[in-house]
Amino acid sequence: MTSAEAAARPRRVTRRRAQTRQRLLDAALTVFAEEGFGRSTVDQVCERAGYTRGAFYSNFTSLDELFLAMWEQRSAAMLADLRTASDRLGTLESVSPDEALRAVLEVIPVDDAWYRVTAEFTAHALRNPSLRRVMAARERAVQDTLLPLVETALARAGRRVTDRTGLGHALVAVHDGTAVQCLMEPDDAAVRRRREELFRHVVNAYSIQSEGARHE
Repeated sequence: MTSAEAAARPRRVTRRRAQTRQRLLDAALTVFAEEGFGRSTVDQVCERAGYTRGAFYSNFTSLDELFLAMWEQRSAAMLADLRTASDRLGTLESVSPDEALRAVLEVIPVDDAWYRVTAEFTAHALRNPSLRRVMAARERAVQDTLLPLVETALARAGRRVTDRTGLGHALVAVHDGTAVQCLMEPDDAAVRRRREELFRHVVNAYSIQSEGARHE
């Protein structure tokens, strides 16, 4: 069994193990961001977390598995924030498409450390077919959960998605591309405005005004 395949298998997690895992995950993010994923070692992560190698290997089979757990955790947090934003939109009497878009963008992070880590790990995965398959499957799972939330937010703004798959791919592409620009020029408000405009163009390209909204 490869480390990527092992990473895809669920493990039973006790409260004490969950605390240990979290400290390792937090330490790993710092180490990966500072050193680069390819140059980071298990020993560096353990030293930063204050644990032995035994504690690491009782929780993860490899740094690959640790990263995938980190990615899954952050994805779950983002999806939870999206659900909260969608629920909040549902309490409003009326919602414009721009308000729905901004509500979604506010909970999709543009994080310097996380971007550096994911960019390096993606390059690593592209050189490892089994790991690439695991990442692709997990990204599809995230999109499958994300898109209904986006559709709900747009429906509350009077728009209906016409191509869910196309919208999912386009949103990922725009996020990844504009995240780099925002991180390169963090103090330039125009960069973030253009990011929002690009998302608006994508949403409009893959959705139409719903029938109910047309007749109001």
